[in-house]
Amino acid sequence: MGGASLASQQGGKMGRPTDPSSTPAPVGTTAEPGLIPDLIARIPWPRWALITVAAAAGVLIVSCLLCVCCCCRRHGRKKPRDKVAVGLGSARSSTTTHLVQPEVGNVESNPGGPQQWGRLQLSLQYDSGSQQIRVGLKQAVDLRARGPGDTADPYACVSLSTQPGHRHETKAHRGTLNPVFDETCCFRIPPAELPQTTLQVRLLDSRCFSQHEPLGELSLPLGAIDLRHVLELWHQLGPPGTTKAEQTGELCFSLQYVPGSGRLTVVVLEARGLSPGLAEPYVKVQLMLNQRKWKRRKTSARKSTATPYFNEAFTFLVPFSQIQSVDLVLAVWARGLRLRNAPVGKVVLGARASGQPLQHWADMLAHARRPVTQWHRLQPPRDVDQALALQPRLHLPLPGS
Repeated sequence: MGGASLASQQGGKMGRPTDPSSTPAPVGTTAEPGLIPDLIARIPWPRWALITVAAAAGVLIVSCLLCVCCCCRRHGRKKPRDKVAVGLGSARSSTTTHLVQPEVGNVESNPGGPQQWGRLQLSLQYDSGSQQIRVGLKQAVDLRARGPGDTADPYACVSLSTQPGHRHETKAHRGTLNPVFDETCCFRIPPAELPQTTLQVRLLDSRCFSQHEPLGELSLPLGAIDLRHVLELWHQLGPPGTTKAEQTGELCFSLQYVPGSGRLTVVVLEARGLSPGLAEPYVKVQLMLNQRKWKRRKTSARKSTATPYFNEAFTFLVPFSQIQSVDLVLAVWARGLRLRNAPVGKVVLGARASGQPLQHWADMLAHARRPVTQWHRLQPPRDVDQALALQPRLHLPLPGS
């Protein structure tokens, strides 16, 4: 029985026709019918490696498909946005400036349109009892930088047409075209003078070693405004140069303070813009403590020049505990047409000052032991004396003197 069954099996194998195109499978593998199984059988890699490669290829293909889908979506979204932008541009060109405030970039792109100098927000309040008008400078936006670069150090100067010598300067704001002032100043004016008075606001770019550059101006007739209520409005600034500024001259000097030794050094450098009719101008440097005259010095006179150069230094000993109670006054004096020496203009610095002088004083205290140089416009002497409210001379011994 066993021999017959073995012979039948061998006969069956020999009777099966063999495929001449088939190749014998390698040892240890099982040949499966089909092209892909034959290719897999020929790769001398283990099965787990083949599965890993196939999975990685699948992940790569899926990632590529996702990237293609994302790109298609982005291109599909940009097309409607471009269409909307074109529609807004056409609508803006047909809208008046009273309804839509154009942006600075749009104004620059249209060379035929009017130039914009920015806007100013201020508040007005008139008190008939005290006959004072309160001008609140809030902020300015979209100013135009006129110097190199795309920024400025703006500050505002407020005055009235009927009081050219009385003005208020705000603090300078560094590196911005949208300054927030948040300052208030007061002017005494009778009700009968309101219809003939114009409020003048000039915005300037502060420069340390050159003339301050005007950025924009605003002229607001008070007679055309209802001052019975508090007003807070935005106003469009006009081009610089529409308001004539009072030419009283400028003075350049440096300040240096050493807190340890209490040494306050004032270096008077030069002046410019003085009246040509003045002769032998010189500078008086006066130090006051608690609104009383304390000590003073003066430079030598310069003959026959409207731009005198001094370069003279003066040192005062001021303890650090008294530095906030001190006022520093620099006054330009000259011999006028009547052959008498008279003050041409003054500058006050200290904790009670405002505008550029206050900023210069703060920079001196913030940068101890370092000289800080700046130009200052001269103020009318009468206004400075009234603001200081000087008391009789104070006789106090200086430390070390």
